[in-house]
Amino acid sequence: MSDPAFHRANQAPAEDYTVPQDWESYTAEEHGTWDTLYARLRSVLPGRADDAYLQGLEALDLGTGGIPHFGRLSDELEKLTGWRVVAVPGLVPDEVFFDHLANRRFPAGNFIRKPDQLDYIEEPDVFHDVFGHVPMLTDPVFADYIQAYGEGGLKSLESGALKNLAALYWYTVEFGLIERPEGLRIYGAGIVSSPAESVFALEDPSPNRLGFDTERLLRTGYRIDDFQQTYFVAKSYEDLLARTRDLDFGPIYARMREEGTMGKYSFTPEDVLQTDEIYTRGTQDYAKGGGRAASALA
Repeated sequence: MSDPAFHRANQAPAEDYTVPQDWESYTAEEHGTWDTLYARLRSVLPGRADDAYLQGLEALDLGTGGIPHFGRLSDELEKLTGWRVVAVPGLVPDEVFFDHLANRRFPAGNFIRKPDQLDYIEEPDVFHDVFGHVPMLTDPVFADYIQAYGEGGLKSLESGALKNLAALYWYTVEFGLIERPEGLRIYGAGIVSSPAESVFALEDPSPNRLGFDTERLLRTGYRIDDFQQTYFVAKSYEDLLARTRDLDFGPIYARMREEGTMGKYSFTPEDVLQTDEIYTRGTQDYAKGGGRAASALA
């Protein structure tokens, strides 16, 4: 499973790290890997993934066969929300990552995992980045949230809060749940790109499912080698956007500096606080016996 902190190379980039996708160089086996992964998820996600994700998946027609061509994909996405997908060779430095998001460009790996990595890959590949993330960028409000996150990241590069911002990204963009009248639904890319965690996140009794709170997320550590022990639930994408774009992070950062917790996590992944809004409080028994198989944040 990939850690968003891997995006944080803390170097001053002289370029945007984009590269040609080189779509023509993908082999039949690589296109077949995409098709296999796509088929596995399409059988799991109905009734579990949020409608915004499923509608985006259909709008972009990602199941036509093989790895999508970024140019054609971007042309369709740009018509909907003004976003484009740009190819990068792997993980990129902080400033580059935030700058891309702030300018409505989503950086996606141009490589795909090997057939023996279907269930787990450490560094995000084209399947995770495109299948997992890009459908949500067709939702106008969520697309604005990702841009706001990038803008906030650029503003905070010198604040020492990058580790905390990584947690916010992790618990929303990668592993977020949303409340719907018919029940909780998944939208985070790390969940929707993992057949096992798509089921686990909603149906297993062991994890906590807690209400979204920006400062709480900024202060909460996370696991990169197992299913999540806590998921945070957004009331709506509008609420998620408002609690990011319209929130002044300055006082939060000031409190962290005063406490000596800036760049650290105050809470463990399994903590439940008296102030938390609890949807379900899990048993977390799975963590006592060595954990389950890690999900693919691919």
